Amino acid sequence: MRRFRPLSEAECYARLYGDGESSVTIVELERPLRRPSLGVSGEALRRIFEQRLDAREADAIEPKAA
Repeated sequence: MRRFRPLSEAECYARLYGDGESSVTIVELERPLRRPSLGVSGEALRRIFEQRLDAREADAIEPKAA
């Protein structure tokens, strides 16, 4: 069956259980605030971290000129 619009939670409940009891109410929960996007994917962040680790290990192996 094709739906022309999404059903609300109240409409779904009414279809499944009928009008229900007066003691049952549907409440809408507040959504938590989203963190701002960093603009970097997790995979890109992992690659950058690996590059920094590799560079740090290379500095530890090569003696620095004084």
